[in-house]
Amino acid sequence: MLKGIAGVIGGLVAWFLIATIGNRVLRAAWPGYAEVEVSMTFTLGMLLARLVLGALSSLGAGLVAALITNRSGIAIKSLAGMLLILFIPVHYSLWERFPTWYHLVFLASLVVVTLLGALLYPGRAGRNDGGVGSAA
Repeated sequence: MLKGIAGVIGGLVAWFLIATIGNRVLRAAWPGYAEVEVSMTFTLGMLLARLVLGALSSLGAGLVAALITNRSGIAIKSLAGMLLILFIPVHYSLWERFPTWYHLVFLASLVVVTLLGALLYPGRAGRNDGGVGSAA
C-alpha cells in the first residue's frame, strides 16, 4: 500500500515537474508564447503545443508511477483519477477561454496517456492482479 501511495505521489510530482520545465521551454523557444500566456489568448499552434506538453507530462507521470509500484493497476488508475480531480475544476473555471475540444482532449489525455505511460515500464512478467496492461 505504501508503494501505491508513493507511486501516486511520485506520478503527480513527475507530471508537474515535466509540465513546468516544458512550459519554461515553450516560453523561451516561442517568442509570442510568453506574451499571450497571461491573457491566455493562444493561437491554435500554441494550444496544440500545450496539449503535447500535457500528454508528455501524463506519459512521464504514468511511467514514474509504474516504476515505483512495479506497474500496480490500482496505483496507476488512482494517479489518473487524481489528475482528473485536480484538473476538472481548473478547466471548468477556464471553460470560456478555450475551445471545448481543447478541454475534452486534455482531460481525456490525462487518463489515457497516463495509462499508456505506465505501459512503457515492462513490470512483472505474468501479472495476474489487474495491473495496467494485464488481461485480468
